[in-house]
Amino acid sequence: MPGLRKDESIWPIAFRLAFEEKQIGRWPTLSWSIEDVCLYDQDKKDEVAQSEGGHILPLELYRDERTEYRFNLSSQDPHLFIVCEEENEQLSPLLVTAAQSVAGSYMDGDYQVLHIQIPLQVQAWMEAFIGRHGELIEFRRKRCKNKNKDQKGRSSGN
Repeated sequence: MPGLRKDESIWPIAFRLAFEEKQIGRWPTLSWSIEDVCLYDQDKKDEVAQSEGGHILPLELYRDERTEYRFNLSSQDPHLFIVCEEENEQLSPLLVTAAQSVAGSYMDGDYQVLHIQIPLQVQAWMEAFIGRHGELIEFRRKRCKNKNKDQKGRSSGN
């Protein structure tokens, strides 16, 4: 992705998809992992992207997902999720997200989702994003318990 630069809501991340063949019972299967994550050096990013299994995808933050980012960052082990599509036993990454529900919705749609720990630099960048735009507080309407306290039931009109 030439020309894609880091800013306050987008961070291009280079990585390599690697696989290892494992024996599960009697059947061989491929086990995928994320390797060679590169955050900064553009030359290194290009090198990783041009290597076998290499990719550059943007991690893009959205204001309406701030609660998800806070939940992820507050967890004991924050993760980035890489959503991949499988075709002919090969994975093709589609999206990098820090929102667990987004990753979960792709998993429900039969996509494969890999994850890595969020690098500390990206965690700080996400915290700055949340700080700039404020915490998103989920507003839920509370039911009024004592609204009709004096009424004993419905009137039948008689």
